[in-house]
Amino acid sequence: MAFLLFAVVAAVTPGPSNVMLTAVGAQAGVRRGLPCLLGVATGMGLMMFLVPLGLGSLVLDRPRVLTALHWGGAAFLLWLSWKIATSSGGVEAAPEARPVGFLGATAFQWVNPKSWLVSASAASTFLSAGAGSPVSQAAWLGGLFVVAALPSGVVWLAFGAAAQHVLHGRRRMRIFNVAMGALLALSIVLIVR
Repeated sequence: MAFLLFAVVAAVTPGPSNVMLTAVGAQAGVRRGLPCLLGVATGMGLMMFLVPLGLGSLVLDRPRVLTALHWGGAAFLLWLSWKIATSSGGVEAAPEARPVGFLGATAFQWVNPKSWLVSASAASTFLSAGAGSPVSQAAWLGGLFVVAALPSGVVWLAFGAAAQHVLHGRRRMRIFNVAMGALLALSIVLIVR
């Protein structure tokens, strides 16, 4: 129960994935944004499974790998920020535009600094020597995080879709997209500091 509460708080608080979900909701609406939401939840659940199994230690113990992840993540976040900021508008403005999909959102978790922080914190806080095998504990952490991330992500996706309806007109939508792109770009400070 304690981990589920931790996971809900971690999933619903602002961060790069939620900024992306908000932008996708504004661009494509809730229904067309569902693949992005499923990708965020799946990617985070997979990370929450693998980090407690030792992937986190493997990465953190190799400074060059960690540096490459930091700079690769920063570059990807800048690219995604640019794509969001230069998006032409909402659903009716670009019906053929493809929002970030399942695979992109899943992969995004691996360069998202908040995802690494949440996964490493969960592993150090919620793994217990007497609670079963590391694989079963990691599977529970990953599965419960997906359960927490889905409704939390829907909130951000719906917020973006609602903003799209409130922000009538290309100019207002453009300002919103630039603001979302700028917020995502600002999150890079967490990576390269």
